Amino acid sequence: MKKLAISFVLTLFVALGLMAQVDRSKLPASGPAPEIKIKEAETFTLPNGLKVFVVNNTKLPRVSFTLVLERDPILEKDKAGMTGFVGEMMRGGTTNRSKDQLDQEIDFIGGSLSASSTSLFASSLKKHQSKILELMADVLYNPTFPQEELDKLKKQSLTGLAQSKDNPQAISSRLAAAVLYGKNHPYGEIETEETINNITVEDIKKYYQTYFKPNIAYLAIVGDMTKAEAEKVVNQYFGKWKKGEVPKFSYPMPTRAAKRAVALVDRSSSVQSVINVTQPVEMKIGDQDYISSRLLNQILGGGSASRLFMNLREDKGYTYGAYSSIGADKLVASISATASVRTEVTDSAVYEFIYEIKNLVENGVTQEELDKAKAELSGSFGRSLEQPGTVANFALNIERYKLPKDYYATYLQKLNSYTVEDINATAKRLIEPDKFIITTVGNGAEIKEKLAQFGEVIEFDNMGFPAKQLEAEADMTAEQVLENYLNALGGKDKVSAIKTAKISMDANVMGNKMSIAFVYDSENDRYGQKTSFGGNVMQKTALIDGKGSIVVQGQTIEMNEEQLAEAKLNSYLFPEAVYEKNGYTLTLDGLKDVEGTPAYKVIIAAPSGAKLINYYAQDSGLKIKYENPASGDTYYSDYQQKDGVLLPMTWTIKSPMIPMPLEAKVTTMELNVPVSDEDVK
Repeated sequence: MKKLAISFVLTLFVALGLMAQVDRSKLPASGPAPEIKIKEAETFTLPNGLKVFVVNNTKLPRVSFTLVLERDPILEKDKAGMTGFVGEMMRGGTTNRSKDQLDQEIDFIGGSLSASSTSLFASSLKKHQSKILELMADVLYNPTFPQEELDKLKKQSLTGLAQSKDNPQAISSRLAAAVLYGKNHPYGEIETEETINNITVEDIKKYYQTYFKPNIAYLAIVGDMTKAEAEKVVNQYFGKWKKGEVPKFSYPMPTRAAKRAVALVDRSSSVQSVINVTQPVEMKIGDQDYISSRLLNQILGGGSASRLFMNLREDKGYTYGAYSSIGADKLVASISATASVRTEVTDSAVYEFIYEIKNLVENGVTQEELDKAKAELSGSFGRSLEQPGTVANFALNIERYKLPKDYYATYLQKLNSYTVEDINATAKRLIEPDKFIITTVGNGAEIKEKLAQFGEVIEFDNMGFPAKQLEAEADMTAEQVLENYLNALGGKDKVSAIKTAKISMDANVMGNKMSIAFVYDSENDRYGQKTSFGGNVMQKTALIDGKGSIVVQGQTIEMNEEQLAEAKLNSYLFPEAVYEKNGYTLTLDGLKDVEGTPAYKVIIAAPSGAKLINYYAQDSGLKIKYENPASGDTYYSDYQQKDGVLLPMTWTIKSPMIPMPLEAKVTTMELNVPVSDEDVK
């Protein structure tokens, strides 16, 4: 027993001695990165040129087939948007099945089948493999491209385009593409109503006949299938696919800006600015700097521990998140750093973006940052290997980018071999801090002058085209704009003679009726608004005796001072007639392009500080747009005369609270009728 006690004490002393030698303030040193044993995809090629990759995985009784076309990017020009329709048109029906029949047969076996302009994908349980391949082959060989399907797709696309015109993120993406690549590059051209309407069924057929060829295609099979079985079924379903010549295209490499500049889209209803600091970069998978650029980006803005995130969110509190990316593409990619920030800190945020980028290039990274980035990317790579499809993607990349056969097997070794000096050299090769374009979507009146410190500010419209240079009359004032508006309506006297109004409007929302009712009583400072959907009241607003309330789904909320001030701004049928009397401040912010119509932008500020923004057409003088940061934008059209005064019969509402533009039409309008408190409520 004594010997055991002595042995225990000696063991304890040894352990304590060893512990004393360990510095637990530091992570243990990483061992050498292993070479990963990645199961190689088996491959074969059909006589027609179709290259097939098979990844056998029997964990689940499923199988998937991914067909990819390797074609050059296409400049669609006056048909921009056409390739986006190809896949849905192929799924729109075949010579053997209508679209509904296709959908029913796919659903019956619990499978999936989708298509795009460069791919076909199908998957099912193993026991339904023959059926899903039959359906996939039918879509590949026998699409009918029905006109009614194209009409539906064009309508959906036009609706989405209209919605995107008021979406800051969508505007930012279009703007970045335009300034990075130019409109005469496949990555820079933009869909418009005109280009979408130009697309015909013949365009879709011509594309299909030109590019769906096996000699530019790869087929990845993942799941419960051996190579021997794959050879049998691929020959059965894809062996008769005829090869053909496919056109090749090349484009000038986009160049970086000669010096830093700012591209601005003025969206005055924005309470945030969407910032993207960007420049083009030549980078493909397998390039010298590809893996090191992943590490570099992880340090700069690849996650919540990156420099940009820690600076702009954690330290400054400018945004919910700031990130960066260094793209990779066979043609051209981009380096970008992005965030959405509060309007008042837009210039400060841009300053921090530039500071972090310059600091990275000029002063480099630390060993601690590099070690952390390696650990994060290694973990991400390891997790990706849990998906069988990853192995198929690796095989496709090795073929498409002509990579060494062991590129992914030795990926972690290559990743962990980079030194601080390597990463710093990559930063200097890839990034030119003084040649970034700073794209910004936000309130131009608040941020334009502040952004000028970073370079020349060039304005664009919400479609990424240079903003039209409109010239207002030299002596035009905000007061004159409003006077012209009242005269256009019928004259101030006739407008002032209308004391009360009851207006009802209807709109269609995805097949359901939405009704909006307004009550105006300018003599007694009363206002009411009610919105109903499918016959149920969703929201009511009432302004009576200087007090306001909002009822949302049965719950009443008393307006605070700010809400009350805004409600008063909106409580007049013709507020332009009373702005001066009520002490409102008017500011003319130039002549702007509103959906192709030159219009004067007037900012109206109440003594309380509440603001609204109206646009008045230069030619007619009529109000065509109203902006509100909270509720969105309203466009006025179809003016008709009522009691000697012109009033808009159609209101198109674009709100962040609704998924698509809402077109509301006046159904009833009563002027100078009795109004009670109950009407307002």
